[in-house]
Amino acid sequence: MPAPDPPLKLFADAMLGALARRLRMLDVDVAYDPSLDDPELVELAVAEERVILTRDRRLTERRAARNHLLIRSAVVAEQVRQVLDELGVSPDPGRLLQRCLVCNTPLLAMAAEEARARVPPWVARTQNEFRTCPGCGRIYWPGTHVSKMRALLETMIG
Repeated sequence: MPAPDPPLKLFADAMLGALARRLRMLDVDVAYDPSLDDPELVELAVAEERVILTRDRRLTERRAARNHLLIRSAVVAEQVRQVLDELGVSPDPGRLLQRCLVCNTPLLAMAAEEARARVPPWVARTQNEFRTCPGCGRIYWPGTHVSKMRALLETMIG
């Protein structure tokens, strides 16, 4: 039996922050650091074996940036569709919103008692399910925004 393909890892350049966030919502591993210049981004992407996502044609001309996808559209939904189609990504609808939208770290379940001490009082009163980011410490819960985000994502993934 052949070994499974390693999970896809991406690196979005500074122009693609919204794309990085949407892909993270789909549980795709996307590094994003707008403070990096092109040589630093390429160096990190190569070291971490990530596909570079960019709208900058000059960045794709760098010798070390061979593993890239040039994003054609300025519309985020079209960008997501291009990444999914051209890189063969099939998001699992059951795995939406499993990554920190800020730092890309996979989220972990968090005890409600522990979370209640760290969230706004109205959230503590109305929510029972929490997840936390071990990378940056943010806490997530399924508020009303989650259903809107899921609907948006489901339209993007078809």
